[in-house]
Amino acid sequence: MDMKRINAGKLRSIGYDAREKRLRVEMDDGTAIDYAGVGQEVWRRLSSASSGTAWSFYRDNIEEEFHGTRGRASTSSNTNRAALEDFFKSSNDHTED
Repeated sequence: MDMKRINAGKLRSIGYDAREKRLRVEMDDGTAIDYAGVGQEVWRRLSSASSGTAWSFYRDNIEEEFHGTRGRASTSSNTNRAALEDFFKSSNDHTED
């Protein structure tokens, strides 16, 4: 699922799987919440809302209307790999004399 960065209230990323009708929201504390049975119109309205109105729309139309399953937001494996490679590259630079 592709995630869209957003800075609205506690929301940091949102994503939608149209085939499964599943919405994922990731919060600023690292919590991820998946909502099942979310229609494309709700996704369209959330994803096109301005940062000033997206938080209110989420609270009024998603959080209150759909059951969410909480988990942890995952980080990209490519990001983690790049960080590890940078770490070991700089460690090797210090060990060579």
